[in-house]
Amino acid sequence: MRLLVVEDALSLAEVLAEGLRDQGMAVDLAHDGLSAATKLDLNAYDVVVLDRDLPGIHGDTLCQMITDHDDRPMVLMLTAAGSPADRVSGLTQGADDYLAKPFHFPELVLRVRALARRRPAARPRTLRAAGIELDPLRRTATRDGRRLDLSVKEFAVLEALLRAGPAFLSAEALLQQVWDEHADPFTNTVAVTIGRLRRKLGGPPIITTTPGVGYRITEM
Repeated sequence: MRLLVVEDALSLAEVLAEGLRDQGMAVDLAHDGLSAATKLDLNAYDVVVLDRDLPGIHGDTLCQMITDHDDRPMVLMLTAAGSPADRVSGLTQGADDYLAKPFHFPELVLRVRALARRRPAARPRTLRAAGIELDPLRRTATRDGRRLDLSVKEFAVLEALLRAGPAFLSAEALLQQVWDEHADPFTNTVAVTIGRLRRKLGGPPIITTTPGVGYRITEM
């Protein structure tokens, strides 16, 4: 899952990004409406966590710009304006959900995941292939009934491969989906993570690598 957090309070933005990355999400940051609009033109996001009172382009205007597009991300407005009238106003701009500050971080995580599931292009909650069952909401994964003890990135890579299957995902695509905009395109972190994931999945091997093409889950 890839997110864009648009928040002009730098310290809060960093805390949000760190916390959401710890939950296995790839998170990009923007601190004003103009830079957010640029990132939205360049990247595909599942959810945008959007502060309302932004410099450059106001959050309401940015929300309307997002909702005017097909195959758009879901929008969670996160703002200090928390009265019922503010909530109605924000939802009227096209936001899919509205959470007032201060907020409880676990609630934010649940709302983000719920929005990602509601996105029209989203897949079913439980992903299944080659004996694997993965539940992104509960953060559980099993193979042939055996629970898999996966790191945050291993889980996210497995989820991305399952969602893409039976197609291949290149290392570049995995970097974009699982890491974030600051990931080094020349790093071997994808290959290292795939290697660890293969060991934890055990045999027979089900992750196929085709040089120059990428990785995919194959049925046995």
